[in-house]
Amino acid sequence: MPTRSLRVGIVCPYSFDVPGGVQFHIRDLAEALMAQGHTVSVLAPADEDTPIPDYITSAGKAIPVKYNGSVARMTFGPRTAAKVRRWLKEGQFDVLHLHEPVTPSLSMLALWIARGPIVATMHTALIRSRALQAAYPLVRQSLEKISARIAVSEDARRTLVEHMGGDAVVIPNGVYVDTFEQAEADPRWVGTAEAPTIAFLGRLDEPRKGLPVLTRAVPEILRAVPGARFLVAGRGDDGRDAALAELGEHASSVEFLGSITDEDKAALLSSVDLYIAPQTGGESFGIVLVEAMSAGACVVASDLGAFERVLDDGRAGYVFQVGDSADLARTVLQALSDPEERARRTALASTAVRQYDWSTVTSQVLTVYEMVLEASRALGGVEEDPTSVTGRRRGGRTEVAR
Repeated sequence: MPTRSLRVGIVCPYSFDVPGGVQFHIRDLAEALMAQGHTVSVLAPADEDTPIPDYITSAGKAIPVKYNGSVARMTFGPRTAAKVRRWLKEGQFDVLHLHEPVTPSLSMLALWIARGPIVATMHTALIRSRALQAAYPLVRQSLEKISARIAVSEDARRTLVEHMGGDAVVIPNGVYVDTFEQAEADPRWVGTAEAPTIAFLGRLDEPRKGLPVLTRAVPEILRAVPGARFLVAGRGDDGRDAALAELGEHASSVEFLGSITDEDKAALLSSVDLYIAPQTGGESFGIVLVEAMSAGACVVASDLGAFERVLDDGRAGYVFQVGDSADLARTVLQALSDPEERARRTALASTAVRQYDWSTVTSQVLTVYEMVLEASRALGGVEEDPTSVTGRRRGGRTEVAR
């Protein structure tokens, strides 16, 4: 690990206007690095009225784009490139850490523009990705600038290998385990043997998050456990309306909480009997599973590869066949019918999550930083690449846009 304080620049391709897993990962990594005495600046899209921490520099307004089965808010273009150059020049970074550099947004621009010690983290995990296949030619040559690659899971590493070649070290997403472990339960959400509480968190109108898989399982669960309560948290009015229509007479057993704070999320996960992760695909890790496991909720998740690995092949939770509502209902009832077995798996989960604590993850990331710094010590820090196609050339050199 580095023995001196580093200046680290982190680039986030997705907007903080509607933050998701990648944004939260970057936020927590930045704060974990700063807690160890390093200087960190994050460049990310964000609207003028979006509240962001002081260490985040806004690259401007983002636009929603359909990308990899979801809707991502990204920014691109000459004005954004100028902001990237200015941020790089002012930052004087020892290491530049790009997230999703093949996504057509800030990270791709930074990869084109910069040279020096560059680390890239890959989050995407898809069997086939037209988006990655289309974007790859844009950065094929620039990928050679990357000094080290990180993948957040084996699934993300496999996507990288199959779509772009090369390889990566696997360093998982981090969680502040103690924050969730020590969160106090909220009486509003605590269940009983006769009325257990079952939670879902995620975008309600994003099909791959799997809310319809859960709503279709609700009637069967209620037939066996009439007092069961379902707590659904997340944005998406269209998804909520569709769920209510699907639930029909069973809608009174489902409470829609809307968007909740980080504190409420920890309290919710500390209160419920089961956390349901019914995602249907496109998941590279499963950060909310780790949060739920840390908080003491027993996890029931679809058998996606990434989820099975987090749950130690079902030993630290329960898995059901992806997309199969009947199997989800059966698995939920199995978990509710055997409190001792549920407690045993939850105890295993509380031990397993320690490998994902930010104290461990940050140490692994710093080891990668030190590796690339050692390899490029003679070259100095991050600077603008004079061969960048986004620069303006005058007199044989690249002029930094103002």
